[in-house]
Amino acid sequence: MIRVAIVGTGGIADACHMPALAAQAHRAKVVAAVDVDPDRLKEFGTKHAVPALYTDLDDMLSTERPDLVHICTPPFLHAVQVRKCLDAGAWVWCEKPLCLSLAEFDEMSGPNLSVVFQHRFGSAAQHLRSLMSEGTLGRPLVAVCNTTWFRTPAYFAVPWRARWDTEGGGPTMGHGIHQMDLMLSFLGEWEEVRAMAGRLDRDTETEDVSMAMVRFSNGAMASIVNSLLSPREESYLRFDFADATVELRHLYGYSNENWSSTSPHWNPPEDVPSSHSAQLSDLLDAFERGEHPPVSGAEARSTLELVAGIYASALTGTPVLRTELTPENPFYRRMNGGLAL
Repeated sequence: MIRVAIVGTGGIADACHMPALAAQAHRAKVVAAVDVDPDRLKEFGTKHAVPALYTDLDDMLSTERPDLVHICTPPFLHAVQVRKCLDAGAWVWCEKPLCLSLAEFDEMSGPNLSVVFQHRFGSAAQHLRSLMSEGTLGRPLVAVCNTTWFRTPAYFAVPWRARWDTEGGGPTMGHGIHQMDLMLSFLGEWEEVRAMAGRLDRDTETEDVSMAMVRFSNGAMASIVNSLLSPREESYLRFDFADATVELRHLYGYSNENWSSTSPHWNPPEDVPSSHSAQLSDLLDAFERGEHPPVSGAEARSTLELVAGIYASALTGTPVLRTELTPENPFYRRMNGGLAL
């Protein structure tokens, strides 16, 4: 039985991680939970029958020695908490954004660290990758990646939200990152980005809208919109291949019915929704096989790198090449490069 600990017992742990773990109860067991808020921790522990509750991460790690730790805390806490868990010998599955900069990623990363990018794991996404590998659709040419969501001013009253030093950015970093990661999982390495970002309506330190154009190593080009000002909310991806178009329309998660294609070969063999459950299943499979977890290493870094590139281009007003995001670049250490929006 794989021993699991939950760090951070707020909404995402309750709504997404615990149901995913319940579906894997035949091979994974929650043995501990950690939160700095004793009342929230107690409520969570009672609801989910967690046997051991801690207000200190170090105490939990030394006492429980979990095999896997789910990090469900605000972004500015991730780097230190992840490193402690890895150093204790645990695997780590961390909510997005994994960390606040490329520098943090490179300092904290390890082979058994995975980030929550659950949209990669739905059956329709797997089917699209299969068709692409077979060459059935022709080569990818054009993509659209839109995360047009809506957040009221009250949403930003949470102190760590929409600040460079605690969330790492606005919708580019904290919201659109899911759709951009899914796009990258199909199109691969990017080479150049040209972007704009603005604070159009909300009282935030970071942007509330960003737009970008991206060129990929395979020659494909994509447009990206990340917005928290869009009353009709939608997550939209479109891929135009030489021989077919594939589209996805959803909000926070999809099933097969959210996808469409002009290809006669589009027929996913099963219907597995994108979810924490789908990704966790693959992660536990990897654990049992002794392999590195999915969405770790270079895969996890690539998405964060695109976010850094978008901010670098938007804040400097110049195109940015992926190869320019080196440790000498100010956007390597801070997503805003030390500049004000």
